Amino acid sequence: MALQLRPNCEYCDKDLPPSATDARICSYECTFCTDCVETKLFNVCPNCGGGFAPRPIRPEHEWRPGACVTKQLPSDKRVHLKYAPEDVTAFVALVRNVVPEER
Repeated sequence: MALQLRPNCEYCDKDLPPSATDARICSYECTFCTDCVETKLFNVCPNCGGGFAPRPIRPEHEWRPGACVTKQLPSDKRVHLKYAPEDVTAFVALVRNVVPEER
């Protein structure tokens, strides 16, 4: 099963195409841009409390049969946070000083 490669930052709605090097994901594939992860979320996923990693870039070229961005299409469904900004700020403040592997 391939990553969904969601098309946008859930916080600021910035476009994050499949080749975006500034896309970050948590273990549930929640997707945010680097700017939001670093300046608003402080490496805390507001949905699950986990940390973030760079989202892999799916190859454009089909190096192996069926394994490329045109054969396994990215998601076109835009996802937005279900929490209000003030709820996100409070949650992040609660857990940001706990290292991700201990959350």
